[in-house]
Amino acid sequence: MMRKDVRILLVGEPKVGKTSLIMSLVSEEFPDVVPYRAEEITIPADVTPERVPTHIVDYSEAEQTDEQLSSEISKANVICIVYAVNNKNSIEKVTNHWIPLIMESTDKDSRVPIILVGNKSDLVEHSSMETVLPIMNQYTEIETCVECSAKNLKNISELFYYAQKAVLHPTGPLYCPEQKEMKPACIKALTRIFKISDLDNDGILNDSELNFFQGTCFNAPLESQALEDVKNVVRKNVVDGVRENGLTLKGFLFLHTLFIQRGRHETTWTVLRRFGYDDDLELHQDYLFPLVLKIPPGCTTELNHDAYLFLQSIFDKHDKDRDCALSPEELKDLFDVFPYMPWGPDVNNTVCTSEQGWITYQGYLSQWTLTAYLDVQRCLEYLGHLGYSIISEQESQAAAITVTRDKKIDLQKKQTQRSVFRCNVFGDRCSGKSGFLQGFLGRNLVCQSTINEEHMSYYAISTTYVYGQEKYLLLHEVFPDFDVLSDADLTCDIVCLIYDSSNPHSFDYCARVFKHYFMDSKTPCMMIAAKSDLQETRQLYALTPLEFCRKHKMPPPQPFSCNTTDAPCKDIYTKLATMAMHPHARLRCMCTCNKCTFCQLQNFLNSELVQTVKAKLYTAVLRRHMTQADLKSSTFWLRASVGATVFAVLGFAMYRVLLKQR
Repeated sequence: MMRKDVRILLVGEPKVGKTSLIMSLVSEEFPDVVPYRAEEITIPADVTPERVPTHIVDYSEAEQTDEQLSSEISKANVICIVYAVNNKNSIEKVTNHWIPLIMESTDKDSRVPIILVGNKSDLVEHSSMETVLPIMNQYTEIETCVECSAKNLKNISELFYYAQKAVLHPTGPLYCPEQKEMKPACIKALTRIFKISDLDNDGILNDSELNFFQGTCFNAPLESQALEDVKNVVRKNVVDGVRENGLTLKGFLFLHTLFIQRGRHETTWTVLRRFGYDDDLELHQDYLFPLVLKIPPGCTTELNHDAYLFLQSIFDKHDKDRDCALSPEELKDLFDVFPYMPWGPDVNNTVCTSEQGWITYQGYLSQWTLTAYLDVQRCLEYLGHLGYSIISEQESQAAAITVTRDKKIDLQKKQTQRSVFRCNVFGDRCSGKSGFLQGFLGRNLVCQSTINEEHMSYYAISTTYVYGQEKYLLLHEVFPDFDVLSDADLTCDIVCLIYDSSNPHSFDYCARVFKHYFMDSKTPCMMIAAKSDLQETRQLYALTPLEFCRKHKMPPPQPFSCNTTDAPCKDIYTKLATMAMHPHARLRCMCTCNKCTFCQLQNFLNSELVQTVKAKLYTAVLRRHMTQADLKSSTFWLRASVGATVFAVLGFAMYRVLLKQR
């Protein structure tokens, strides 16, 4: 991110021309009368080459104290040490007095850049550069040296331009003049930029990728001849800098080294800042966290379609063997643009993996969906490291996030646009919660026995289909401490209560949780009888699980077991997702297959068309027959009987048609 303003301080021995330089810049003519000290001058952004407001501060030994000088040095972004080219003593003072004073007054970790200014060049015929060059080589803080003349207006504007440039495009973070090579932090940043720009991940920036990079950073593509000229320069100077007529990482780094060595720091800084880097070559916080998304109560965060397209391209870019899974090497390569590995070993137990234990394409998207849902700020940070805003040409990665509408509105309208539904799983210890979560990922008891307990996850997320629509179901295993359940533990789209059907004490916990937290809530609940492959035992509770469910108008307990030869049956998860998506519906049929006769009839009866016709008929009947006299008349009851008969006949006819289809 570009600095908001630049503060330039001019220091030096008396009568070397500090004040004259400032006044000549402002009035564009040499002043007849020069005061001891010029007042602070602010140059507006629109008249400076870098479009940044610039404050120019003068120093006078006659008018200011040492404390005031020290204060000004600490506030300055760049310091110009002015000497007179015809005064040897003023040159010697640069190293004997001014540079040590500046170093004492500034923090060692944030050295302020220094510009050496040789004024009064009109009074001599020779240059002072031979005298100054050893000083420049001795102190890395010195950015450059400019010889000028306040009287002849020689190099005045250039002086202040270089001062601005020293602040906005400093050499220090980029280049080590002693070793004549880029610093490690700069190489690391440019390597990340190369990898992001290498859209096909072949280690080469072809012409198309180079033009995309050029347009992204400088808003204009390169002409074909200009591209060839750049590659020819690299070919002549670097072995393997160009391969298959494209620029390699080695060649890319060489070009930026050349820019810096030739004084074109602004080119490299433009690239670095476009990709989110600050003056310390760290990704800027405003880039990683572009804004704080306002998430009202009842709303959730999801990735939108463009975000999934971007993530799909990233997956395809790194899935080199095209097996629709990311091996550990491919995953490491994908996250090589991060300063750390964002996914730990628990991710493999949170999403679907291949037979080798590698994260599949579905598991990869599921993990991103989980991050966006649970920690949207972390998701924005991750997308920033991947360069989402640059590749997708968006203002920031916040464009990848959709904030869903309040769940209360969904309930009122009896429809939702959400694609992620959260199911909190409650159950006593050893009731089978972890097995239930892993079963959702297709792992039976044998597969689960190989999982390292230290890498277990309290989340499991994958896709399921609800009436033909693909949705994400997020299972969260809640810690079974009854007295410390938080709001996050209780906020979800559906509650899953799991008890061990072979343990007589297991159901009691589920019953207590339901009665204490969910009996009066509108959140749908489902009871799961886990370990159904074992001998069922009568639960030591006043009511049987079935009687409990009937009493509280819940679906009957659903048997589940992950002790199977193949992957556990996923019908139960489809039922959970269906109840979460349609919490207002009373699902008497629990197959939710959308294929059986009951499901298709239920869909028809719940359809908007039938509901609209029903409402209109009901209104018409009420308007015509709500008087006491009409209600007692035989005509009313005759019409009502005929209507009921017609409705029953139509329903039976539809049932026969659907039956024939099956």
